[in-house]
Amino acid sequence: MLERITVETASGPIQGRSKEDVFLFAGVPYAAPPVGNLRFKAPMPHTPWLDPREALKFGPAAPQVATGGMTDAASVRWDEDCLTLNISTPACDDAKRAVLVWIHGGGYRTGQGSIPWYNGARFSANGDIVVVSINYRLGALGFTELSHLGAEYESASVAGILDQIAALRWVRDNITQFGGDPQRVTIAGESAGGFSVSTLLGCEAARGLFHRAIPQSGGAHHTLPKPAAEIVTQHFLDALNAHDPITLEAMSADDILAAQTATIAKFEGGAGVMNELGVAVSPFYPAHGTQLLPQSPLHNIRAGMGSDVAVLTGSNTDETTLWGYGDVDEAKLARIANGYGASDALDVYRAQRPHAGPDEVLIALTTDHMFRIPAIRVAEARAAHTDDTWMYLFNWNSRAFEGRLKATHALEIPFAFNNLDRAGVDIFIGPGERPQHVAEVMHRAWTEFINNGNPGWERYDAGRRTTMVFDDTSQVSEDPAAVERMAWEGLR
Repeated sequence: MLERITVETASGPIQGRSKEDVFLFAGVPYAAPPVGNLRFKAPMPHTPWLDPREALKFGPAAPQVATGGMTDAASVRWDEDCLTLNISTPACDDAKRAVLVWIHGGGYRTGQGSIPWYNGARFSANGDIVVVSINYRLGALGFTELSHLGAEYESASVAGILDQIAALRWVRDNITQFGGDPQRVTIAGESAGGFSVSTLLGCEAARGLFHRAIPQSGGAHHTLPKPAAEIVTQHFLDALNAHDPITLEAMSADDILAAQTATIAKFEGGAGVMNELGVAVSPFYPAHGTQLLPQSPLHNIRAGMGSDVAVLTGSNTDETTLWGYGDVDEAKLARIANGYGASDALDVYRAQRPHAGPDEVLIALTTDHMFRIPAIRVAEARAAHTDDTWMYLFNWNSRAFEGRLKATHALEIPFAFNNLDRAGVDIFIGPGERPQHVAEVMHRAWTEFINNGNPGWERYDAGRRTTMVFDDTSQVSEDPAAVERMAWEGLR
């Protein structure tokens, strides 16, 4: 029989249960449902309750459309009433354990905190850590620039980030009741979750809510300047045929998702939408030049924001194999490089791989452009203000699909969580013996960083650029792929 436990929170009592030798509280509301006249607005406190509220099953995901990719192949149960979090803890006592808050990825369009890869039981049971995973608003419902509709919609373009901040405030105010320490909070996430972590690192409103950060495959440049977000919004509202608050509130979530899909198709089909660096990024990303983010997160980090936070960041060696680029010839390779303003860099990548085909060169170039170089930029931006920065590179090659994925995007997540036995991971890893030894090394490093603020190797600096490379034999390397890194110097 499962053991149940009741804990008091600021909103009222909640009832969790024992699972995998820890206690799990699932589907805990941290803010009011963002529905009706709260749609597109900043999160509001949840109405308190008096009787114990069951927190025995995960809450629904934010509204989303499955894209059919490796990590997003199936539809999920979703609802606009999605602002919930999940807690895994060794004990609800006064031990004041370190806390990990995980922010899921999915391109700011898909995902949820309850994915089995994010199960925090191993961190709790083996590392004595309290783990929290959160849901937040996605896509058009979380990131549409609607300030022209009035002051109460000023935050619509960053509603999803405000949800994350609301969740962190909930953790600050309640996590002690779950055996956690609100003064030892690490935020972590991968892909859009990593972008979120870096955005929060450069956001004044989030200051003091976390003390360590792990952006995995997530730099600080994935925000849109407000004018670009306004262009996206105009196309979205036209597709929805809704231009006033009353009509927007009356639209169904399905109608909003359909208009969102049409807008994404327009911009990702060639129209393009640029961030302040002149780099094409996806629509429905957080906007800067707004009240929450007057400047871009990277600008703020360069100015010293977040320098009191220890950061562990990095990327995977072959991130973009997850998507692929179809048939790649030299002309296509050159066209993509030109779009990056990186024609000279392309010559360097070719020279470093004299026997590689254009498809392999393209994966190396796009991986660095999207993920590795942005992670390095965050580390470099912090260098003038703090030395509490560590770098990693995940280099273990998947055996799936005859090895074509290599060290692809998102592959490191189950290694960091020590969750190689969870549903779906075996497909990602491929046939053969489970690489548990790699997971144990990586999981131990994450555990040490969350608990003690140091993953176990030397800090990253602009001289040696010390990087832990996780592989069958994990070891420290100084400035890996240095020639390619230097090819991006001076490029935006």
